[in-house]
Amino acid sequence: MLLFTPGPTPVPQNVRNAMSDETMHHRTPEFEAIFEQTRKHLFNLFKTDEVVMLASSGTGAMEAAVLNLCHNTLLNVNSGKFGERFGKIASACGLGHVEIKNEWDTPVSVEAVVETVKNNPNIDAIAVQISESAGGLRHPVEEIAKALKEINPNIMIIADGITAVGVEKIDVTHIDCLIAGSQKALMLPPGLSILGLSNSAVEKMGSGRGYYLNLASEVKKQKQNTTAYTAATTLIIGLLEVLQTIEADGGIDKLYEKTALRAKAVRTSLQAIGLHSYPTTPALSMTTIDDENASEIRKLLKEDFDVNVAGGQDHLKGKIFRINQMGLIPPYKMAWVVNAVELSLAKLGRRKYDGTASKVFNEIIFGLDN
Repeated sequence: MLLFTPGPTPVPQNVRNAMSDETMHHRTPEFEAIFEQTRKHLFNLFKTDEVVMLASSGTGAMEAAVLNLCHNTLLNVNSGKFGERFGKIASACGLGHVEIKNEWDTPVSVEAVVETVKNNPNIDAIAVQISESAGGLRHPVEEIAKALKEINPNIMIIADGITAVGVEKIDVTHIDCLIAGSQKALMLPPGLSILGLSNSAVEKMGSGRGYYLNLASEVKKQKQNTTAYTAATTLIIGLLEVLQTIEADGGIDKLYEKTALRAKAVRTSLQAIGLHSYPTTPALSMTTIDDENASEIRKLLKEDFDVNVAGGQDHLKGKIFRINQMGLIPPYKMAWVVNAVELSLAKLGRRKYDGTASKVFNEIIFGLDN
C-alpha cells in the first residue's frame, strides 16, 4: 500500500533501520552526542535563534507555544480545523482569543489581520497556519508577520509549520515561533514536535508557564544537549538519520526544489484530466481536489490501486481528497498515484483512460514540458 496521506507520511527504510537498534538511555553521553548533532541540523533547517524538541504531537507544540508566548489575548486565524484548534487551546489555557474565520479554501488577508490587531489592543500574540492542511491552503504568513511587527514589535507571531517545515523555505525574520511535527515532511512516526524560537520569544516566556510544556525549562536543558523530562530517544535518533539523509541527497534547498516541482507536476496533471484544485492559494505540501465523487475515488485508489490518500473533515467530508507531496518521494511512486487517479475516473465512467495524467506528470518532472 502506498501511503500518500499528508501525515503520517512513509518512513524511509534507512530511518526505520536506525530506530530499530537497541534502546538508548536518554541520560547518557552517547545520547547527548546524538542530541547535539540533531540540534545542529535543526538550526540549519529552521534558521531560528533557538530550537526545542518535545515528546508530543504537533498539538502539544501548539499548546506549548500559546501557553508560553501569549499572556493576554490570542488572535487565531481559522481557515480550517487546525486554525480553529488554536482558539480552543487559548480558551483551555484561560486566555482571551479573537478569531478571523474564512472558508477552508480562502487565505486570510494581511489587511484583515492588521485591522483586527489595531482594533484589539489586548492581542499580544497571533497564531496562524503556514499550510492549513484541512484544505491544503497556504496563508501569507511572512507578510502578516512583517506587517504586525511594524505595528507592534512586541507581538508574538506563532506560525504552525507542521505541513510546511521541510516543504518550502520559510522566512523567519519576523516569526517568533515556528512549529513542526515529526510525521510530515520529516518522514518519521508521530510523537515528536519541534519549535523554532526567536530571541524575543525566549525573552517573553521568562521562566515559562505550565509544567511539562514549560518551554523555558526545555530551552535551558536542551542547550545542555538533554531534556527536562524523558526524551523521545528513538524518534530523535530517527530525526538525525532523516536530516543526514536530506543533507546527503543534496541538502534542504534541493529538497525544496524537488517538492515544488512535484507539487506543480501533480496539480497540473490532475487538472489536465479535468479535476479541480480546491484552495485558492494551494500549499506545496499537498494537492487537494474537490469533487462530487471524492469518496468513490478514494475507495478505488485504496482497493484497486493500493494508494491511500486522505479525505476531508467536517463539512468537507466526502467532498475532497488530499494527496501528500512532502518528503523524499521517488518520482515513480508519485507517477503511479496520478495514474491511479486517472484510472479511477475511467472506472467511474468519467473519462476514457488515455494516460494523460502520467504523461503530463513525467513531462514536468523530467523537464520535457519546455
